[in-house]
Amino acid sequence: MLDPQGVLEHLAPCMDAPVCWLGLSGGLDSMVLLDIMHQLRQHHPIPPLKAIHVHHGLHPDADRWTQHCERECAARGIELHVQRVQLPPGGNIEELARDARYAVFEARLQADDWLLLAHHADDQLETLLFRLIRGTGVRGLAGMPRSRVLGQGRLLRPLLDWSRAQLADWAVSQQLSWIEDPANADPRYARTALRHELLPQLRQRWPSLPDNLLRLAEHAAEANQLLDERASEDLQQVATPPDDQWLRHWPSLLLERLNQLSPARQKNLLRYWLQQQGVRLPDQRHLHSLLEQLAAAGDSQPLLRVDRAQLYRSSGRLWLLPAPGIAPGIEQPLEVLHDTRLLAGNGWLRFSGVPDTPPPGRWRISYRRGGEQIKLPGRPSQSLKNLFQTAAIPAWLRPAVPLLYCDDQLVSVAGRWNAQCLQGEAGEAGFSVIWEPIPD
Repeated sequence: MLDPQGVLEHLAPCMDAPVCWLGLSGGLDSMVLLDIMHQLRQHHPIPPLKAIHVHHGLHPDADRWTQHCERECAARGIELHVQRVQLPPGGNIEELARDARYAVFEARLQADDWLLLAHHADDQLETLLFRLIRGTGVRGLAGMPRSRVLGQGRLLRPLLDWSRAQLADWAVSQQLSWIEDPANADPRYARTALRHELLPQLRQRWPSLPDNLLRLAEHAAEANQLLDERASEDLQQVATPPDDQWLRHWPSLLLERLNQLSPARQKNLLRYWLQQQGVRLPDQRHLHSLLEQLAAAGDSQPLLRVDRAQLYRSSGRLWLLPAPGIAPGIEQPLEVLHDTRLLAGNGWLRFSGVPDTPPPGRWRISYRRGGEQIKLPGRPSQSLKNLFQTAAIPAWLRPAVPLLYCDDQLVSVAGRWNAQCLQGEAGEAGFSVIWEPIPD
């Protein structure tokens, strides 16, 4: 039987949250959670509670659903945030709507906030069946986690121990009002067909199936915990950050050590690492493709897009970069030689020891175009390409490395390689330049 005290026990992890956000569709499940949270805060020190309603605009009554949520939240003195979204054309409408909701949730959460969702035991059962039909792996067999990281905060499902029927009994007993989304009865949607057609037949033929599948999810969760522990140990050996200060900002794995692992441990490690970085895991086919590319010739630099990121092999490492890659720099003038924020968002150029009367000339920050040469102290001119290759600067970073020019002479490559003019005259100290990259 559903009761607020039982829900309170599952709220223990988030009791110190700055804010608990509640995903509110207006349907029975989320209205039950809204009402229980409202009752709990009358007698317990619940964190500040706010609700989020995502307006997908997919149904003619969507505005009415929003108004319903506004009325119910106002009656309970709970602040409601409504976010309208527009789904891109094409694709699976259920997946697109889900992605849009979670994008809104993730954007709303601030550091250490928690998001509460009203998924229940029947949702978990449907998720398991749906994943089994699609040929899920061990991680998928664990179903929906009770809690996980989401953006800057965490997500919690405090109703997973109760069935839809138990939630309905509570809603009736409390005389709650909720929305019935017609899509929940439309068999054209895969999950709806599973809920109203396949699952009832399975329950009739095998009454113990729901309990058995939920038990399977528990076993799979334990297996996943062991796999994560193994991956964590492997990650300590493979994720050693580079010594290069330019490169320590971006997550990476050492390919030499990664390739020493068995294929199974490689896959397990990559899944774990991506999950730790907040990247949605690739399916088996894409993961296999990635491993094949990693085993290719050492001079190749394959790129694989994964969720909102990209994996890039370069300079003996596998780098995790933002989906658009690292933006190339934007040329800008320097009227005064002082700390300067770079226009493309590629960090700062820091200056120190600049004399009161800086060297004359037209100073500017530019970027690689090809054919650049720099005359280093006591050495012949060297090409920028050769310097990058010798220092193993990965190809993806090179267009973002700031080049300091005086008139038309390249005098510093982001402070790492400096021409004679920055060393000062004999017996005099020159000024220094340091590039501080800031990843997007």
